[in-house]
Amino acid sequence: MVDLLHPLKPPLQNSSAPRDKEPKDDIEKLLKWQEDRLAKKLRGEYESAVIHLSELINSNLHTSMNISSVRVEGANNTRQSFLGWLIKPSLAQALPTSEKHCDLESVLHTTRRIADTLKRTDIFTSVEAKIERAGDDAAAVGDVDVVFKTRERGRLYLNSSTEVGNNEGSASATARVRNVFGGAEMFEANLSLGTKTRRSFRGSLSAPLTADLETFGEVSVFGLERDNSSFASSFEGLRGAKAVVRSGQLHRGTHELAYEAVARHIAGLMPTASISIREAAGQTFKSSLSHTFVLDTRDDRITSTQGVYAKLFNELAGLGGDASFYKVEAEGQISRPLWDGVSISFAARTGLLHSIGKPTLFSDRFQLGGPTSIRSFRANSMGPCDGSDYVGGDIYYSAGASIISNIPKKPHWPIKTHLWVNTGRLDTLDKSCPLTDSICDMLSHPSISAGVSLIYCFDPA
Repeated sequence: MVDLLHPLKPPLQNSSAPRDKEPKDDIEKLLKWQEDRLAKKLRGEYESAVIHLSELINSNLHTSMNISSVRVEGANNTRQSFLGWLIKPSLAQALPTSEKHCDLESVLHTTRRIADTLKRTDIFTSVEAKIERAGDDAAAVGDVDVVFKTRERGRLYLNSSTEVGNNEGSASATARVRNVFGGAEMFEANLSLGTKTRRSFRGSLSAPLTADLETFGEVSVFGLERDNSSFASSFEGLRGAKAVVRSGQLHRGTHELAYEAVARHIAGLMPTASISIREAAGQTFKSSLSHTFVLDTRDDRITSTQGVYAKLFNELAGLGGDASFYKVEAEGQISRPLWDGVSISFAARTGLLHSIGKPTLFSDRFQLGGPTSIRSFRANSMGPCDGSDYVGGDIYYSAGASIISNIPKKPHWPIKTHLWVNTGRLDTLDKSCPLTDSICDMLSHPSISAGVSLIYCFDPA
């Protein structure tokens, strides 16, 4: 039976208002128009729902409400005692006092703090919060349960890579086990083979020490065999252990307090080895305490266009063993954009090694020269030398300025142009004269280099 008052419309008949600009005769344009129209409708409904929910929450922010319990679901490999340790400080802030009462606003703030803490453990890929009516029969009116639905990350990670840089090439393999004992612990082992550092290994175990996840502890063992024949006619080996307490975040500044015990040996002397290198050959042992402060606000570690970097390192050795000295190093960099696609950066480093009762050892002295310190000089080929061997120094400085620019008309390319000038010097500290005299002499006789080059930002390598 056909309704004569409301006849059927043929397919694809224009059913919109003229202002909707429904296309005619082109089926593809019509389908696209329908999709956009539906998406716009859904977006409008979503925005209306969000506005309604916001109005509902804002009108009830001061409604009396208490947290009865907190549950974390999906954390199958994480200890409940560890989760309670993380959550307890946030709940303590939400407890009612004589000066404040608990309401919906305080519950929302507490939920956000707990969610942020759970995310920063790096245990979970997702953390979703939900507020429910309290399930405990003894709960008071207005009490709620806060439930976090989580999904844990995979615990095992394996990676192999090839690296080219710092005057050498290497291949490495890394194994990482996350959340080892259910308390956000991290175990990592790394093995590397290379051209200069012939072989190296490192194994470390780290864990959070405070519930705010600002302080971590780490113990590690390490070793390496390094080829020094290009500048010191020998091979060098290290075997050691290190314990570290690390606190803070890079953009606000991190502090690291460490104890290190390491056995070193100089061996594999070349026939042309100098007297100084032959005297340095053999076993030595270092036991030291160190403190490192690092601040880094750069937008990129290599080609930064803004931000600052600062590092201060202090080390005191002599708690047993053959090495006895005080060492201090300072490093800084500042980057600023000049105009679109062009930035300038200034960097400087300096260090002082002061022996305490014993002569300084080859393994503890500074080396200077190469692409990571003063360009256009061979790696570690500056400062005091004996014949063809560079034996290192006790005091140094290096400084440089760089202008980095995009390739004209190709700003998306990973290749950048680089104009730079470097200067620096490495010397032996003469204790028979004032320190200021050594510094003035070092600054008045610099080594300088300048050049133009290309930077290739090849992230996968």
